[in-house]
Amino acid sequence: MMDPQHWKQENCFDPLAATVVREPPGAGEGYWIGAPGAMYDSQDKWFYLVYRLRRPRGVEPDRGAEIQIARSRDGIEFETIWQATKDLVDSPSIERCALRRRADGSWILYISYVDPSDGRWRIDLVRADQPDQFDLREVTPVLTAADIGAEGVKDPFLFSIGSQWGMIASYAYAAGNSSDDQLHGTADAYNTGLILSATGLALSDDGLDWQWQGQIMGPSATGWDQYCSRIGCVWRERDTWLALYDGSASVEENYEERVGLSWSWDLKQFHRLTPEGPLLRPPVPGRALRYFDVLDFPDQRFTYFEMARPDGSHDLRVIHQQSE
Repeated sequence: MMDPQHWKQENCFDPLAATVVREPPGAGEGYWIGAPGAMYDSQDKWFYLVYRLRRPRGVEPDRGAEIQIARSRDGIEFETIWQATKDLVDSPSIERCALRRRADGSWILYISYVDPSDGRWRIDLVRADQPDQFDLREVTPVLTAADIGAEGVKDPFLFSIGSQWGMIASYAYAAGNSSDDQLHGTADAYNTGLILSATGLALSDDGLDWQWQGQIMGPSATGWDQYCSRIGCVWRERDTWLALYDGSASVEENYEERVGLSWSWDLKQFHRLTPEGPLLRPPVPGRALRYFDVLDFPDQRFTYFEMARPDGSHDLRVIHQQSE
């Protein structure tokens, strides 16, 4: 018999049972597609995904070379409606992005990319009348490393409560005394081993001007997620906020994070539900099962994520679960 005063969340499924939404741009190490940002638009009744394509360093266009937007009527079969490349923001790499529609019907795309001026990750936005009309040459600032007193900020997740906008983002802070060149000479501080990767929150009244609120979840003191604890998405369940987050124990696991689960009463502090190890076992041991995004409806749930294949490439998948 279960303890009626002890609740725990079970959110497990078989990643191999998920449907592949997008194939990687090539076979082998470093060919990835994923980092999905998902949304459902109640006005036009389309599902939308924005995701990035990556190739190995040295295979042009390498790193986070391209982002695409796709739409779907059923949340599973998607058609690509827009794409753009990193050269439009003169950046070495673009990573996870987020898409939203404003109350006036216009659209906003939030992009995270490496600032070419200082090698630090930042988040900008670009506006358009339709989701297939964005021009990355017209981006405006949202959050920079300098704004929040960090070494980088990226991977936005967007949500709203009434008229209040919220953004959850990954940010990096120095783990010791390192020079700017050591941290940013490669234009990827997250892959230096000289930082720790945490999660913070920003708030906005209009989706355009944002105020940084600070950390809501940091790396654990020890364990499988002591280098990176990056919340990818949140949703509301049983009067509690649940979050799926990417974790890694060291820089050697950067790019191959696994997923954990945490919860919060108030979005100001998240508590681990998976301190002993990842929530799900990656089909390829030691490889990526990361960048989760959840669309939770009253009668069904769509879970999008990036997963490693045996050859080292990453694909983009969705699992569709009906509510009991």
